[in-house]
Amino acid sequence: MKISLLTTEIRYEQDVVATRQRARQVAGLLGFPDQDQTGFAAAVSEIARNAFRYGGGGRAEFTIQGEPPCLIARIRDQGPGISSLPQVLAGQYDSRAGMGRGITGSKRLCDHFEITSAPGTGTTVELGKRLPRKTATITSQAVEAIAAELAQRPPHNPFEEVQQQNRELLGAMAALQARQAEVERLNAELAETNRGVLALYAELDEKAESLRRASALKSRFLSDMSHELRTPLNAVISISGLLLARTDGDLTAEQEKQVNYIRSSAQSLGEMVNDLLDLAKIEAGKADLRVTHFRVTDVFAALRGMFRPLVAQDCAVALVLEEPVGLAMVCSDERKVSQILRNFISNALKFTEKGEVRVRAATNGDDTVTFSVSDTGIGIAAQDLDRIFDDFAQVDGPVQRRSRGTGLGLPLTRKLATLLGGEVWLDSHVGIGSTFYFKLPLNCPQAPLRPRQEGELCGVMVPRSEHA
Repeated sequence: MKISLLTTEIRYEQDVVATRQRARQVAGLLGFPDQDQTGFAAAVSEIARNAFRYGGGGRAEFTIQGEPPCLIARIRDQGPGISSLPQVLAGQYDSRAGMGRGITGSKRLCDHFEITSAPGTGTTVELGKRLPRKTATITSQAVEAIAAELAQRPPHNPFEEVQQQNRELLGAMAALQARQAEVERLNAELAETNRGVLALYAELDEKAESLRRASALKSRFLSDMSHELRTPLNAVISISGLLLARTDGDLTAEQEKQVNYIRSSAQSLGEMVNDLLDLAKIEAGKADLRVTHFRVTDVFAALRGMFRPLVAQDCAVALVLEEPVGLAMVCSDERKVSQILRNFISNALKFTEKGEVRVRAATNGDDTVTFSVSDTGIGIAAQDLDRIFDDFAQVDGPVQRRSRGTGLGLPLTRKLATLLGGEVWLDSHVGIGSTFYFKLPLNCPQAPLRPRQEGELCGVMVPRSEHA
């Protein structure tokens, strides 16, 4: 689609001004806003001036064409052409008269810009601006109406055009001043906000330092109190053991029952104290690794013997430790690996009323081994999976209320696994069961190898006597 609107000749310098006037008039009749009218007219005026100055004159034709429709001003001259056109379009050419800047400036003011030029054949420049959305569909009747309106609006004299340009320039300067004032206001607001952010960061740094000091004090307190609590607890456990061994004489059935309660409570409290001490050591960065070579089969054998009495008391739950196949020696801290598995198995037995708890170990293709402890217990709801490894976190349920713990076992396993260069995670479904995973490198590079001490077996120190 191509609809011609107006053609004007450029023979004299005043024709450049007239072409600018016509460009503004056409844009105004087509519904362009004032800012777009001024921009389009300025671009057309610059190219028309180039045609007069460098091409000896030319012709400007205004049309509507394309899809979406655009107002096109096509300006042609028969001059010598532009020999350095690529440099001009790239912004790398600037003549004394400013031709290069004029062409690139006109290009920025238009939606469509196309220029063809060759030595001896002249130059043709197309400047296009997309019609506003509010402009009605261009019909032949609309074109006739625009042509008639243009005929009734002869170009003003050059002085009136200069006055119009001055008014437009003053308006543009006022708009720029308003924009500058707005930028200054925003900069002041940003500076004020930045000062607030700096104050907030300073406050956060102060609170972070306070929290670090509190954490250090907490770790020191837990470490000191755990050591202080161990002595009386060991005394209670040892004395209850002597009573159960009938060292001071026989016990009645009721006395034996009460002493068992005392010993069980003291052992539970001792486990809690041990967990607190381990957590304090890890948080203080004082947890030592005792790296040795060991076999997973030996660890499983020790765990099997350790939990046999607990499983024997509850015939409804079976503990199955599958023998690992093709698993070579593991180089890590055997005690901590055994501690992680003990916590997983203990939790599984605590929250499984019937079925089985199954322990497996399998090598992966990336020089790691993954342990898994699966149970057929009550499972864990999806909303509780993210916080199950948080300190002191526990979920509600009938079994949990009967077997209330401290909520330190699972957080300790995660920190121990991280200390060993591994990771823990779980998969659980309510009413079906849970599977806890522990991934460990086959070779722990964080500490030197240490020979196994006398009396140490599979991560458990075997006492030399009953009263040790």
